[in-house]
Amino acid sequence: MAKYESDHTRFMREWMEKHPEQRAEQQKGRALWWDKPQSVEEQQRRDAARVPVKPYYYDSNH
Repeated sequence: MAKYESDHTRFMREWMEKHPEQRAEQQKGRALWWDKPQSVEEQQRRDAARVPVKPYYYDSNH
């Protein structure tokens, strides 16, 4: 059975096959927005500062 592939995914896959020079541009964009250095201390600080969420947000009795 074939896996489903959306029109957008198919378009992007075919576009990247026809324009391999765009791979470097794609990686630069990913590095700009997503690939950030991670710090264990910073992650621990964020985890410690996290406030628990109520089971039902609009219920003021809990």
